Amino acid sequence: QCAERIPEAEAVLNLLEKCPEHQKKGGFPVIVFEGLDATGKTTVTQAVKDTLNGILLRSPPACISQWRTVFDDEPTPIKRAFYAAGNYILASEIAKASTQAPVIIDRYWHSTAAYTIATETSGKVQDLPPAQDEVYQWPEDLLKPDLVLLLTVDAEERARRLQHRGLEKTKEEAELEANSYFRQRVEESYRRMVNPACQEVDASPSKEEVLQTVLQLIKKHCAF
Repeated sequence: QCAERIPEAEAVLNLLEKCPEHQKKGGFPVIVFEGLDATGKTTVTQAVKDTLNGILLRSPPACISQWRTVFDDEPTPIKRAFYAAGNYILASEIAKASTQAPVIIDRYWHSTAAYTIATETSGKVQDLPPAQDEVYQWPEDLLKPDLVLLLTVDAEERARRLQHRGLEKTKEEAELEANSYFRQRVEESYRRMVNPACQEVDASPSKEEVLQTVLQLIKKHCAF
């Protein structure tokens, strides 16, 4: 509906239409890293990619990520549709890449779902939809990863890292910082995701320690 007003929307839809339905995963494992900003996703995903000689992908995928700022300024339903579409476009990239090497992904469906649920709900964690609600289910028509790792650090450490980075904050990051209830709702939504669920990893220790923990989990859950 908004394609006439937002030319980029038409471009996203064109890319989406080119994606085959029911993407099939290749023979290599697909590992997703989730977590709030400043939990170490960029560092860990790069290190795991290098260690496993893998392919690193991000959500939203590179082919549409230049339009993020356009959609972030749009009303919530349009913004969410952009990120949801991005997951399906990313799925076709995962399907192709996983025939060649292990695939490491910086955010995927769980991020889209967790932020949507937290935004659509107000109040405290107990105001979220109940744990068994279908909003926490993985979409049936979206390519599933083999493993989802949720990186967590405590609020003080995350604030310290963000300050250290000194980057311009996204709207969502500003909201996370200003509103501890919103942050708690996002984190709890991640924890309630099922099929596949997130395996939580404490990302507070040194980069080397976190990498070792992550590699052990990959070895345990993914066949190489």
